[in-house]
Amino acid sequence: MAIGKETITNNSVLLEFGPGDKGIIIPSVASAPGVVGGTFVFNTVNKDVEVWEGKNNNNNGGWTSLTDENDGVAHNFSNAGPDVSGSTGVIIGSSNTTKPGALVLESTTRAMVLPQVENPHLSIKGAVAGTMVYDTISDTLAVYNGTNWSYWK
Repeated sequence: MAIGKETITNNSVLLEFGPGDKGIIIPSVASAPGVVGGTFVFNTVNKDVEVWEGKNNNNNGGWTSLTDENDGVAHNFSNAGPDVSGSTGVIIGSSNTTKPGALVLESTTRAMVLPQVENPHLSIKGAVAGTMVYDTISDTLAVYNGTNWSYWK
């Protein structure tokens, strides 16, 4: 699936974004029960971008902060309402899933290509907490916590 462009780069891509100084905004949550490895959130309690790693903490899983400077600032977007018990979000790559999430990419052979932006700290105006991109200049994952950009190789 391509968003903001006509086609995907190749058959290994499940979701890809077109050019421009735009990122994706991950969900802002106070808690995320039942998550699986690879889940990204903006934690509104800790005010940082986090990823759930299923193999850390003696294989019990745990959150890893991707924010390396100061607490962030939560944005004032609000959800349309509470989560509906038993419902699923949008699933791409399959007709069903056992994983929770607002957007679940369900594939064992294809992946999402993050929006690619040069120097997001300079080029994305008005970024909000939870914005995520791939920085093509530093060749890193870039996440924004509402105050600072953090970069990960």
